[in-house]
Amino acid sequence: MSSADDSRAGHRNGGASVKGFIQKVRFSHPPLNDSLEEEIQTFLIDEDQLHTFDDLTKVNPVTPTTVLKCLKARYSMRVFYTHAGCTLVALNPFQPIPDLYSLDVMNEYHCAPQPQEFKPHIFIVAEEAYRNVQGQLEPVNQSLVVSGESGAGKTWTSRCLMKYYATVAASSSVMKSQDTVERIERRVLDSNPIMEAFGNACTLRNNNSSRFGKYIQLQLDRCQLLVGASVQTYLLEKTRVACQPANERNFHIFYQMMKGATDEQRKEWKMPHGQHYAWLPNTEKIIEEDCFYETLDAMVNLGINTERQREIFRILAGILQLGNVDFSTSTDESKPCNLKEQSEDFLQRAAELLCVPSEELQTCLCVRTLKAGKQNVLKPCSQTECSMRRDCLAKVIYAQLFEWLVTFINNSMCADSSTWYNFIGVLDVYGFECFQINNLEQLCINYANEKLQQHFVAHYLRAQQDEYVSEGLQWSFVKYQDNQSCLDLIEGSPVSVFSLLNEESRLNRASDAKTFRVRLEKELSGNTNISWDKFRQVPHFTVAHYAGKVVYQIEGMVEKNKDPVPPELINLLQKSNNPLLHQLFNDKTTQNPAAKGLSKITVVSKFKNSLESLMRILHSTTPHYTRCIKPNPDCKPLTFTKEEVIVQLEACGIVETIHISAAGFPIRIPFKSFMQRYGLITKYSRFKSEGVCVGLVVYSPFLSLALFVNVTLSLLSLGLFNLVYAKDFLTQFTSLYEM
Repeated sequence: MSSADDSRAGHRNGGASVKGFIQKVRFSHPPLNDSLEEEIQTFLIDEDQLHTFDDLTKVNPVTPTTVLKCLKARYSMRVFYTHAGCTLVALNPFQPIPDLYSLDVMNEYHCAPQPQEFKPHIFIVAEEAYRNVQGQLEPVNQSLVVSGESGAGKTWTSRCLMKYYATVAASSSVMKSQDTVERIERRVLDSNPIMEAFGNACTLRNNNSSRFGKYIQLQLDRCQLLVGASVQTYLLEKTRVACQPANERNFHIFYQMMKGATDEQRKEWKMPHGQHYAWLPNTEKIIEEDCFYETLDAMVNLGINTERQREIFRILAGILQLGNVDFSTSTDESKPCNLKEQSEDFLQRAAELLCVPSEELQTCLCVRTLKAGKQNVLKPCSQTECSMRRDCLAKVIYAQLFEWLVTFINNSMCADSSTWYNFIGVLDVYGFECFQINNLEQLCINYANEKLQQHFVAHYLRAQQDEYVSEGLQWSFVKYQDNQSCLDLIEGSPVSVFSLLNEESRLNRASDAKTFRVRLEKELSGNTNISWDKFRQVPHFTVAHYAGKVVYQIEGMVEKNKDPVPPELINLLQKSNNPLLHQLFNDKTTQNPAAKGLSKITVVSKFKNSLESLMRILHSTTPHYTRCIKPNPDCKPLTFTKEEVIVQLEACGIVETIHISAAGFPIRIPFKSFMQRYGLITKYSRFKSEGVCVGLVVYSPFLSLALFVNVTLSLLSLGLFNLVYAKDFLTQFTSLYEM
């Protein structure tokens, strides 16, 4: 992201050119009783000046049309960040922009007395959160919520935020040695390439799409210096390991291995040049994320030694070999399926790389064990069942390896609880998704986006207006889209999509998609957010999300929710001679689903619980919102498609946010906190816990008035007051002074 000019842009409240243009527009306004269309046309008369609007609250009138025009004008001038009241709108340029995120730019925003005077930038949001922690009488944890649909630039934005904090919060350390500071900064930054290599993939909508959610806590000590960090992850899309949608790719790490491995490594991994792998489609596509040695360097910096790296890559290579193992139907149902031609070689390679006996591996894939009283009965699997067990083996290995990496990263950079005092959290979750075929993964992803949108609605669109009313201010409510009914449909009690899905998953029988569809319609037809296409042959249901309608295919959804892992596969992996693989499935924290009864804990239940935990964290922090916008569906550089952008603006409530921000009050400081900060101009202050009772006595007329004026002027210079509020503020003080 960038802009045409990296110099200072002028005060957010408007430089001279902006003020002149605003006055010109106001003077040319038609009478108030004229149509809104005429007002819009009047505003847009001088369109070549629209790029100067660095805050959309300056737009008058505020409509989707005027907001869209301003964003388009700024984008055409290579200005990609725009304030929208309490949020920052970030348009993805889809190309590198030199010097926009350099260390010099970071220092410029960090050292500025008033960063708000600079042009809109993600660093302003970062610095505001950082100063909030520093400036509070009792430091409050901060959260930076980065949202937007897939391909909008969330991962890049989160990466920039981490780089900013790792730089500015560590560079000024005087209490720790420089080596310690650099180690902390390096480890925080090196967690990114590893997480992205193992958790991101190239999709139709985004070359670097996060296939998991993450909340990164940057831990600060009492001096607000970075001392550590931790990562909490959500719902890795492990099905991608064994099943890649058409024209999409597997996780980056597999392509990094294929394209970056030395001949010696290829020999060790049994991956000769020219070998095709069924689970590695679109290898010809070259993207920026195919950077194997960057991942290796990050592993070294985080403390993953050479031998452990060898174990990791042998496991990954073994997974790829499994993908080439195919089965043929047995003519005798009492006998296991046979391996197809050449599959024996791939099975042998997989067994050697995973360090398990090849005969046992084949048996586990082709034969299942049934309990009959106290005896075990062996039953050959069908061809389809064999393939499902093979896929399950790959997914459970990859998921456990990913969790181990997250734990290792946390252990390497997480500070002791006694050394950090508060945190700044960066939330990067999967964007809203709607594909030709949507299943359980998309349902969970879009549910997470619904929860975050509701958090924004509750925190700002609803809470701000309720506050104005409770304080007795004259206020006309700004209408907005409340998505609570959609959340009730998905997660509500007693009946919802999740509850019915869990009921179906816990039945000890195979699920029928058509029967489940009838059940959904019978139980949920009263909710207007769900519908069905009578003419669609495939069992489905359609959910009207805040960002649009999505059709979900029911086939396979119940089985994915069960996420069963055959106990034979776990037992096999527990015997592995690969030290890491052996550890993954023998560790006390790794539980056997069959033995512990964890198969009853469904995917949606685990995801719902983890998401509720995240929401509790967000509600306990001060949030800062960044809305990433995807300017065109094809990810083309500097291309602005109005239809693509307007849908996103309407979906996330940007226009309503601007309305409320423009009409609201710029300062929201509790009276008690205000008096604690500026009580030096009074003789004494008394506060009671059950309410605020303040007595004001002036030290001396001249001194008190001068101090009060200085405070007011300071707030004016910071952009926290405008002249109207300043006048009211001084009038109230004068009346108090005269008493």
